[in-house]
Amino acid sequence: MKNIDLASDYIKRCGARLLALKTLHEQKSWPDVVRESQEVVELALKALLRKYGIEFPRIHDVSSILKEKASFLPKDIQKDLDKLCLISKSARRDREIAFYGAEDLTPLEFYSEDDAKKAMNDAKFVVDSVKAVIP
Repeated sequence: MKNIDLASDYIKRCGARLLALKTLHEQKSWPDVVRESQEVVELALKALLRKYGIEFPRIHDVSSILKEKASFLPKDIQKDLDKLCLISKSARRDREIAFYGAEDLTPLEFYSEDDAKKAMNDAKFVVDSVKAVIP
């Protein structure tokens, strides 16, 4: 892992994606807010890992790596680590279902505005937490 500048790139792009979430929310596309929020969470947490030189596999939920490498992370992150991991796991669980649905589930009927608001707020919390430790 040589290019730690990617951490700053990732977090800047998270800011743009948070703006996109607002547009999706205005369009009442609740499942798309949920799906895109997961991508924001994933990108922000991978920025954090990259910043601190921690390798990560190409998976959508990096909570197990965050827990395993917690001692390498700043104290400000460590204090919120459980919440960050919970958000990552929860967002990952909804990733595919929000995008594709299932035979017994139609995303626009399943996800509500409350689901979208929670996903968006969680994504913002993760980005704000990571931005605090990435200049």
